Amino acid sequence: MLKELTVEEFVREVASSSPAPGGGSLSALAGAQAAGLLSMYCNLSQNRKKLGDIVDDLQSAGEEARFLKTKLIEAIDEDTVAFNKVMDAYRLPRESAEEKAERKKAIQVAANEAADVPLQTARGSLRVLSIIGEVAAKGNPSAITDLGVANLQGFSGLTGAGYNVIINLGMISDQKAVDDFRKEVNAIMEEGEKLFKENRSLIEKEI
Repeated sequence: MLKELTVEEFVREVASSSPAPGGGSLSALAGAQAAGLLSMYCNLSQNRKKLGDIVDDLQSAGEEARFLKTKLIEAIDEDTVAFNKVMDAYRLPRESAEEKAERKKAIQVAANEAADVPLQTARGSLRVLSIIGEVAAKGNPSAITDLGVANLQGFSGLTGAGYNVIINLGMISDQKAVDDFRKEVNAIMEEGEKLFKENRSLIEKEI
């Protein structure tokens, strides 16, 4: 599994001639790194004498960040699996009418999954960006740059995942499904950009 590779092994695999892991898995990794840094920021902000009741909010935010980190790490492999399913579907035989019908059906199932996985990554990354905005400048000031990097990584993960949703829509024949995917991912990307800019402004004031 990709998530079990060392950093060097993972980057080497990305750099190989294999088309996967690619942008989708890397987007999930970026989102997971953002969630991890967000969790660290919250963990470093546990001084109740200085922060009072804000500590409770930071603890809650940290717990959600760790949950999101786990889900986004899982998406690293899920995205590559989804891509491979698409490739396998396109390789199915298409000699007879039955084979063509089965191949067409398999492609549609795989294509929908290939769009849904990065959509889940985009949703998770959007939530990370939202939490960053909720806790920015409330925690340990020494870790504010780490939160800044979390904001950058979260936006990168969200945007990259959004790109992957959109590119995969070209394989889906169900127009309603395409419209639903496009509507949600466009909304996520618009909200994500807004949050990213707001977070960056808050964070840079503290640096």
